[in-house]
Order: sequence, then C-alpha cells, then structure tokens
Amino acid sequence: MSSQAQQGQVMVLALILGAAVALAFVRYFNLGSVVAERARQDHALDAAAYSGALVQARGLNMLAYIHRTQAAHQVAMAHLVTLGSWAHFAGTEARRLAMANPPAYVIGMHFGAEHAAAYLAAVKAAGLEQRAHEHGLLASAYAEHDRLARTVMGSAAAQLVAGLAVARDQAMREVLSANYPNESQFQLSITQDTAPGFLVAYGAHPGMVPFLHELAGLYRFLDPRDHTDRSLLPVSARCPTRRHELRRRGSTGLDEKGLWQAIDTQSYHALRSNRWIGCYYREYPMGWGWIPPRGSTPMDAQYVEDPPQDFAEQDFWRWVREATNWDISGGGANPLGNSWAHTGRRRWQGGGLPVFHDIASETRGQGLSFNVTLTRGARDGLTFTSHAAAETYFRRPHARTDGMRELPNTFHPYWQARLRRLVTTPTEGSDG
Repeated sequence: MSSQAQQGQVMVLALILGAAVALAFVRYFNLGSVVAERARQDHALDAAAYSGALVQARGLNMLAYIHRTQAAHQVAMAHLVTLGSWAHFAGTEARRLAMANPPAYVIGMHFGAEHAAAYLAAVKAAGLEQRAHEHGLLASAYAEHDRLARTVMGSAAAQLVAGLAVARDQAMREVLSANYPNESQFQLSITQDTAPGFLVAYGAHPGMVPFLHELAGLYRFLDPRDHTDRSLLPVSARCPTRRHELRRRGSTGLDEKGLWQAIDTQSYHALRSNRWIGCYYREYPMGWGWIPPRGSTPMDAQYVEDPPQDFAEQDFWRWVREATNWDISGGGANPLGNSWAHTGRRRWQGGGLPVFHDIASETRGQGLSFNVTLTRGARDGLTFTSHAAAETYFRRPHARTDGMRELPNTFHPYWQARLRRLVTTPTEGSDG
C-alpha cells in the first residue's frame, strides 16, 4: 500500500479516540453529578431529621417550664391560704384579748413575759380577719393563681402537646424547602414514630400531691406551726407532774383533690380536776383561723360542727363527755379552737390541681424517636430515595447529687436532639 493511501488514517483514529474519551468523560461527569446529588439529598434529610428532633426537644423543654410555672403557682397558693389563716387567727386573737378571755397577765404569769407581750401585740391586729374574707384581696389572689395555673398554663400545655408532631413535621419540610427552593414535588414520610401516645394528660396526677408537698417543704413559712409551752408552777396536788399548757398548732396541706388549705389555732389549756373525772384540761381558745377552699376535704383535725361559743350555762368537761370523743385528760390538740375555726372558716374559690402532661408509663425510659424517608425526582428521570432517623432524648447536664438515675420526665428541661442509627423494619425497604 502506498504512502498516499495511508494518509488520513491517523486523523480518523485520533477522532475515534477523542470521541471515546469525550464519551467516558461525559459518563464520568454524569455519574459524579448523580453521586453528588444523592449525597446532597442525604445531608439535607439528615439536617431535616435533626431539626425535627430539635423542635420536639424544644417543645418538651417548654412543657417542662410550663409545668414548673404551674407548680410555682401552686406554691404561691399554699402561701396565700397560710396568710389567710394567719390573718384570721390574728383577728380572732385580738378579739379574745379585748375580752380578756384569757387575760394577758395570766399568760404572762404562767408562760413568761415574751408570751404575754406577743398576746398583747394582737391588739394591733384588730379587724385583720377581714383580709381572709371570701371576697378579700388574699382570696382574689388565690383565685387568680388558680386561674393562671389551670386555665392559662393548662391551655398552653394542651396546645403545645397537640401540635408537637405537626410542628416537627413542618420544621422538616421547611429545611427541605430551603435546600430545594425550586422544587415543590417531594415526598416526605414518617415511620416508626413514637410521638403518638408518648405523652398522657393527667387531670389528677397521682405523683403531683407528694411532689408539691416536697416542693412546699422548701419554704419554712409553710412548715408545721406546732409548739407547746408548760407552766413552771405546780397546779394541783392530784396531778403533781402536770402543768398548764399553751399550745400553738398550725399546718398547711394539700388534700387528695389538689386543694390547699391552712389552719392555725392557739389555746390556753388550764389544768383542772374534780371528783368525777379527775384531772383534765379546760381549753380557752386564744386565736383561730381556717381557710379550706370550696370542695376541699377537711384537714385531719379534731373538731365538732356546732360548738358552744361560751360555757357560762354548762360545764366544759360535761359537754365534752356528752358531745365529743376528745381526750381532755391528756392529748395535745386544740379541739375547741379547731371547732371555732371550722365554724368561722372562709371558703375560697379554687379548682384543684391543673392538668399535667407526663410520659406514658409504657414509654417511660424511652426517647421520642422517628424514621423519615425522602423521595424526590431528579433530572433524566431518576428518582432518589433517602432515609434518616433522629430522636429526642433526656439527659441531665450534671449527675444527681444523690447518685440516683433520673428517668425522663416533663418537669426538667433536659431534653436534647440527635441523629441516630437507622433501624428499618422488614416492611420499610432499603435505600434506593
């Protein structure tokens, strides 16, 4: 073959080789674009899943703050009923002082100058019992705290819980829309979602009464107000070891209906004796007050419904034997003071404990988790499917000082978010 016949063959081979290289480059470029697009979608879905879990964490932390606010209102109500009881107690003590029943000098003679001075100071509290009236400022403040805890905060908690999953899903869609602003067609599906049934509303939360008692125990003002003083002077040869007693009694409590109430009494118990019953204590109430909101269960205190207001026409001990089961030969209560307090009690308006949302018992100890799948169409007719998983979990920033492990709850704002390893069920398919 002549050299003229071979001319141009190198050019043809070069063109064929160049076309093959160009085709390989195009295929390589397309493959790289597909891989990059798939990676971008996976990252976008991870970001969306984390954002969804973060919205759940913020929601549960907000719920914890709402519950803590409700508990704070409850403690404020405990203080208010105690203030009301004290105001009523101080006003009635001023009346007894004015009646000299018992006289201040008797209190001072048997129990010392400090007790006499305290009794005499009650003159400044004349009329203070009006502060405990059902329509007074204290009762109005109590009703307002009750309204805020049960109606306002309770409504906010209910709306938050009802919309928690919706807010989570909306947050994930917004993240995906920000990553794909020009796309409106993508399919987002949630699977293995533990949100339904995770929280339960308790109208009378079984754990709230002891919790609120423990919380109220942090405030010394709400401590039991019990104190007994005994006269140093002997009284009766029949009872050489017994003395006159000055008994101060008072307590603030929360009944099983979730209603706070307080009672305060002080009585002078004069030691007496006769041949029918021997030694006994004749009670002289010096001050009393009882604030039981409407519908509350009476506190554990000895009392009768219709006690006499004086004993000018009958013997104290005889009436006690006939109308009560009180132990006036010993005992440590102020039953007549309790009875007068019950007769003059002030019924404030209150509705009991608010609704609290807590983790359902069957999900206690678990996190709030979900799987999410994103399917979207890409160029050249391709369809990409990505999977991700995230959870909202409870973790204290610092370990408890008592060394105990704390279960997830809706009273501490320690909820956090994280991605988690994807675990699929047999019905869920694998990555596409």
